[in-house]
Amino acid sequence: MDAVFDVAVVGFGPSGAVAAGLLGGYGLSTFVCDRAHEVYDKPRAIALDHEILRVFQQLGVVDRVLPYAEDFTPSEFYGVDGQLIKRFTTVAPPYPLGYSPSMVFTQPPVERVLREHVQSLPGVEVALGLQLLDYSQDADGVTLTLRAEDGSERKVRARYLLACDGATSTVRGLAGIELQDLGFDEPWLVVDVLLNERGLAKVPAVSMQYCEPQRPCSYIIGPGMHRRWEISINEGEDPAQVATPEGTWKLLSRWLAPEDASLWRQASYRFHALVAKDWRAGRVFLAGDAAHQQPPFLGQGMCQGIRDVANLSWKLASVLKGQANDSLLDSYGAERKAHVTELTQRIKAIGQLVGQRDLARAKQRDAQLLADCNGVVKSVPRQNVQPALAQGLLSSRSHAARGSIFPQPWIKQAAALQRMDAALGSGWRIVLGASAHTDVLSAAAAAAIAGMRIVQLGSPELEETDGVLAHWFAQQACVAAIVRPDHYVYGVAADADELSAQMHELRAAHQFA
Repeated sequence: MDAVFDVAVVGFGPSGAVAAGLLGGYGLSTFVCDRAHEVYDKPRAIALDHEILRVFQQLGVVDRVLPYAEDFTPSEFYGVDGQLIKRFTTVAPPYPLGYSPSMVFTQPPVERVLREHVQSLPGVEVALGLQLLDYSQDADGVTLTLRAEDGSERKVRARYLLACDGATSTVRGLAGIELQDLGFDEPWLVVDVLLNERGLAKVPAVSMQYCEPQRPCSYIIGPGMHRRWEISINEGEDPAQVATPEGTWKLLSRWLAPEDASLWRQASYRFHALVAKDWRAGRVFLAGDAAHQQPPFLGQGMCQGIRDVANLSWKLASVLKGQANDSLLDSYGAERKAHVTELTQRIKAIGQLVGQRDLARAKQRDAQLLADCNGVVKSVPRQNVQPALAQGLLSSRSHAARGSIFPQPWIKQAAALQRMDAALGSGWRIVLGASAHTDVLSAAAAAAIAGMRIVQLGSPELEETDGVLAHWFAQQACVAAIVRPDHYVYGVAADADELSAQMHELRAAHQFA
């Protein structure tokens, strides 16, 4: 049998590749495998957000990803009579996390960037063309049985196993973990096209939600000439037939003819809202589509999977390096399941708004939305639908900032501009506001856990250029923030005593060194 790895990752899609990259970046020996040799050559995910770009920044690949991404256009919702009833947009600069909050991207080349990065890491072994047959676990680790394409078998041993093997997850099935239904099950056709100049002149200039009972539909503007439609399949229609080129062009005829674009992908799906009952089974963890599936109305499927592995990876590193006890890993499922469930419910509500099939109720929906805004539709930032973490490794002191994502401003160091994480790293941090007195700094120094960085706004180490952090501290009415390695806020403090108490709680929670 091979040497024992720290972590084995099954599945080398986006979630698995990010997991392997983060784990390898933490210095953990990592094995990652997949049945497929190549990246799937058609787009499935289409949306990224600033939190995910921040993870790519940590991996060191964000500059290679951004050429394949563009800002998400506004999304306009149109009701029964063709009137505007709702509008999503993005916040204005300066951006809170250092990147445009909502972006569209082209998946295949971004996946290749992630894979190439993982394959360059010395502590990571990538094994393609391998199928997981079975696994067993004991008190010390997990043993995987894998089959190669020539029929030979291989045993791999790791201390922990992470399943990123998709919606039909073999690992989830072997673990006997059930999926809980959050109550959404509808047939839709997803169509990706590449426009030509003639087609470009015909399609809308912003993304659209057609909230029409006879045929609910979404139109998304992707990078360059890429456009996507998500079209509801009506009762009595054959999903296989509408996914043929003939059936697809018939449904696209409202906007385009075959001479206006080429079909890139068309596939019929049942949009589901599902979440795993359990996210951990001993030394085995689920992430990505193996742990949850949601309707695509906010483009959060891939983003959710990357949030999963970003949450788990630093916790595995802390435990494997002896910096925290194994109970820290239980916070992964508690945090991510609650977050995924809440966000999926919000996504489902948008899907139900778009997909209302009853004409009378759809008219009532339109009237209510217009009444709520006094007839003037206001733009709502798309990122406002993201919930904060509500449970898990968080301070017991309630505060609006607890569980939110800490900002990443542009800062100036040695006359050079860079994003904050590039200068300060991504470990545990206590960040002090500019108004924090020396007693707060002393409390931070006395209570800090091993490896924790302490920085103060306005110091040479943290001199921001756009006021993002100053605004945040004023808005939160605090002088200190305890920030986790995944950039979520453990807790905030208004004075030295509050900071000391929360740091004592953190140290005790999972035996942090």
